[in-house]
Amino acid sequence: MRQIILLVTLSFLVFISSAQTLENTKETVFVAGEELRYKLRYGFITAAEATLQVKQTEIKFSERSVNHLVAQGKTSGSFDIFYKVRNRYDSYIDQATLLPYLYTENIREANYKRNDKARFYQDQRKIVANKGTFKALNQTFDLVSAYYFARSLDLTNISVGERIKMNYFLDDGVSELEIQYLGKERVKTSIGSFNCLKFSPVVQPGRIFRKDGRLYLWITDDGNRIPVKAQAELLVGSLTMEITSAKGLKSPLTANN
Repeated sequence: MRQIILLVTLSFLVFISSAQTLENTKETVFVAGEELRYKLRYGFITAAEATLQVKQTEIKFSERSVNHLVAQGKTSGSFDIFYKVRNRYDSYIDQATLLPYLYTENIREANYKRNDKARFYQDQRKIVANKGTFKALNQTFDLVSAYYFARSLDLTNISVGERIKMNYFLDDGVSELEIQYLGKERVKTSIGSFNCLKFSPVVQPGRIFRKDGRLYLWITDDGNRIPVKAQAELLVGSLTMEITSAKGLKSPLTANN
């Protein structure tokens, strides 16, 4: 279950761009008070719930104001009985650059517990974490900050089939994720239908993915750029994430039933 929860978290990172310096728009597409909720289904069974929040905070780093981002995931139903998960991920990002200063993980999975943190020094290109000091690449993100930064990128000129890359820090090192833009598609969810941009990260077959398995993510093609659906083809069955509620958005949600 831990690998599956991580897989869905990674799906939020899907449209970070290439190796050069990325420029976010002058105005972010999210505001404090935004809250997104999701359900995760394994086949036809609801296995977990997830929440993404933008919170106000008086905390500052190097005298700069920050946004406090919170991502939480928990199992539900029969999954909660046999393998209880209560995970929380916090990220503090610069309000102007949207780059992270601090990332923390509070992991509670059955009898397994872990608390980790990583301090990002973007100007020095280094990350100080529980397991040591690591070299950061140009614009290195944590799992949560990458998603919020990506929402503010200009994707106007992206082409179908184009492959793009991102750098993120996780556990004990910096990794690269490559994803492919598949075009536009309309997606139906429990809160309405949305015009979306569709992406697919390049995944490696192994203990989770079958040889021809794919991971897909649909992002609203509007002023909010929120993920409304994700689908993963696993070795056994499939995992689907779908939005269940969205509030506190900066722009009106353009959904049609």
